[in-house]
Amino acid sequence: MKFRLPQFVFALACALALGAAGARAQSNAPRASVAVLDLGETEAGRRVGDELSAALAAMPHFALVNRAQSRAAARGVGYANSLNLTLAEARDLGAAIGCDFYVTGEAQTLRRTSTVRPDYFESYASLFLVSAETGRLILWEHVAAESSAPEEAEKSLLAELRTRAPRYGEIISKSQAAERSGRLASRERADAFEEVPDEGSPAAVNFRAPQPYRSLRPAYPATAARAAVAATVDALVEVDAAGEVKDIEIVRWAGYGLNEAVTATVRQLHFRPATRDGRAVPVRVLLRYNFRRPADEAKGKG
Repeated sequence: MKFRLPQFVFALACALALGAAGARAQSNAPRASVAVLDLGETEAGRRVGDELSAALAAMPHFALVNRAQSRAAARGVGYANSLNLTLAEARDLGAAIGCDFYVTGEAQTLRRTSTVRPDYFESYASLFLVSAETGRLILWEHVAAESSAPEEAEKSLLAELRTRAPRYGEIISKSQAAERSGRLASRERADAFEEVPDEGSPAAVNFRAPQPYRSLRPAYPATAARAAVAATVDALVEVDAAGEVKDIEIVRWAGYGLNEAVTATVRQLHFRPATRDGRAVPVRVLLRYNFRRPADEAKGKG
């Protein structure tokens, strides 16, 4: 007579074995190397950077790059705290630092005036979380705290960042897993979509670029207006032979809601398709959107 495990015991044993295997796989996964740069040339920016670095370093699945080392590496390649990078520039910065992900941005404590309340102080941090492998901006977030005293405003900001740090860690871990599996790695684009040739090049002979039926201007988000951001967002857009938008990749990012504003606008576009020798062809075209500060816009109209 053969011995047989009861069905529920067998299922439990399988579940435990799979759980143990999953735990081993997770423990064997390489730790993500993370760098936290100074968030601007301010004391608040350094303190915010120190706080984020300490919070992420406490998580066992991350290896934090030494703050002084990452600062020196960034300066060595000429990085001056730009928050408007192309994918190539973002990858180059990550390679110079020697990390998988990095945090940059800006942080300040400012005195604010109001017509409806006494003057107060605001401490804020605009955080840019970037993948060094792809150069993509995987998170932009603005965090702020207010108080009647600058020290209290900054203290509240740092406390809020400590609370949010686990979520930042989850975002990094998910991005690392996705990149490892190839879902977010720089993808090989379909050969069916050709690049728009440079004007005057041999490939431009008998080629006509796609033309939108109407010109749409992305909205300037309130998040960007509050920070008076001036930036350029580039979108690489796949337009099929029918003139419809098939895919959009932001290849120069800016945060502050500007990337999302561009993506939403491009989704609404319809094109006269590109043609080669009179035949419609699918192409990839680079669309550039320049955002100006509201004050600059007003001056331009004068």
